[in-house]
Amino acid sequence: MNDVDAYEAFKEMYDTNSSTDPSYVFDATVKLCVKQAVNQFGARLIPVFYFTIFLLSYLGNGLVLFIIHKFENLSTVTNIFLLNLVLSNLLFASSLPFLATYHLSEWIFGVALCKMVSSAYFIGFYSSILFLTLMTFDRYLAVVHAVAAAKSRKKAYAITASVAVWCISIVASVKELVFQNVGKSVFNGLTCDESGYSESTMERWRLVTYYQQFLLFFLLPLTMVMYCYISITIRILSTRMKEKCRTIKLIFVIIFTFFACWTPYNIVIVLRAVQVTSKEDLCSDSESLDYALYVTRNIAYLYCCISPVFYTFVGKKFQSHFRRLMAKKIPCLKRHMSTSSQSTRSTSAYEY
Repeated sequence: MNDVDAYEAFKEMYDTNSSTDPSYVFDATVKLCVKQAVNQFGARLIPVFYFTIFLLSYLGNGLVLFIIHKFENLSTVTNIFLLNLVLSNLLFASSLPFLATYHLSEWIFGVALCKMVSSAYFIGFYSSILFLTLMTFDRYLAVVHAVAAAKSRKKAYAITASVAVWCISIVASVKELVFQNVGKSVFNGLTCDESGYSESTMERWRLVTYYQQFLLFFLLPLTMVMYCYISITIRILSTRMKEKCRTIKLIFVIIFTFFACWTPYNIVIVLRAVQVTSKEDLCSDSESLDYALYVTRNIAYLYCCISPVFYTFVGKKFQSHFRRLMAKKIPCLKRHMSTSSQSTRSTSAYEY
């Protein structure tokens, strides 16, 4: 229910009570939870952060896209996944300038863009998480089940898995296309928000979104990432790999970063779901969760956008490609950079 609906419902209740009982008098103050302080906090923080994430995403993902196009074979399984991850992050980042402008003032882009931007936002967000998980699983197959994976890790497998990820992400985001509409708020002007349906219907779908986010796009990926990297670590420890310690450290950093960036946001999501289920609408508690959501969501989104750079720069091959690119563009750096003369087009850019 938006602010206008809340006001009209309150006015109708007041008119009904006063007409049936002229002696009826309100002797308590009715406080509307307008969250003005929270909105002001969001208006200051979100536009700056969204524009920053947008720039970092396009610069970082653009660099990854350019390097794998220039130095890598795009038809390999791992590079197909990496390419799709880059595209999903660019799709997500493309929605951020619209949302940053929205938080600065009001929604000025119309109904069609309200639905499209909201859908792109969630499709990119969800697919990014799933592609990160898929890349981790693919790395697990290549390391732990190398012999069996050599037969199954073909181009068709990568394309099929990528299509499945996009389909799941689109289905999970259909709600945004259906429910998002432009409305009018007394306090915030034109809004791009969920409207047009009863409050009970909207509440049920919010709960679906919260638990979908937590179970499908956090708990499942986190479990798979943990299992895959623990298995990879055990496998590496059993080998005579020269740089065993370095690889294990990188694995630890990846797991820790994933967990640190995603866990706070999803804890807040669960708390919001509990609040909706319990029917509690205490303004102070609701505002606290809103503040927490602003901060934790931005951390999760930042990781989502820079993840291709993070995943590729930890690999020696990608570092070598980057040095070659810099040496070519800036000749004076050649003497400070050792570049490999061997061909590197046969394997993935994000190998250790």
